[in-house]
Amino acid sequence: MPDLLAHLTTRRSLPLPALVEPGPSTEQLNDMLTIAVRVPDHGKLAPWRFILFSGDGAVKAGAALGALVARREGPLSETRQRVEDTRFTRAPLVVAVVSTAADHVKIPIWEQQLSAGAVCLNLIHGANAKGFAATWLTEWPAYDIEAKALLGIAPHEAVAGFIHIGTPGEPPSERPRPALADLVSVYDGGTA
Repeated sequence: MPDLLAHLTTRRSLPLPALVEPGPSTEQLNDMLTIAVRVPDHGKLAPWRFILFSGDGAVKAGAALGALVARREGPLSETRQRVEDTRFTRAPLVVAVVSTAADHVKIPIWEQQLSAGAVCLNLIHGANAKGFAATWLTEWPAYDIEAKALLGIAPHEAVAGFIHIGTPGEPPSERPRPALADLVSVYDGGTA
């Protein structure tokens, strides 16, 4: 599978300003989400779900977050207001991958959370396969209980990622990668 190998050895996220219109069609998005859920899922729990942000919904989400920040911090600077207002419109589509991991008699929560992380990466691969670029972010709304509530995320759920998807407006650039020698060890039977 040389095309897959080429993709995996060159995959790179783009900066948000490089994710431009058009975004995926409904059919393309359904294909991407179908690819996204083909991940290891011990127990077949599907411990994740999706929330889509685009168009008016994305604008309303940014406005709600901006209002939340202003309520907490007082009047926002023009720059800070713009940052919050455009949080979900910086790409044509933002897909929140929400981990719904919960206690289970056999499947640890950690394994369920890892499955949600795999969904995020598969969604990026699916977007790339359809000719789009994607960037995986979290940022403060992923960790704030009030912000999560405004976005339709329950207190017991976690944001695995906000996947920003759009047409690549520029080619990806490479960045330094860690040396394998710094990451790989061989277990030699030593004692704990």
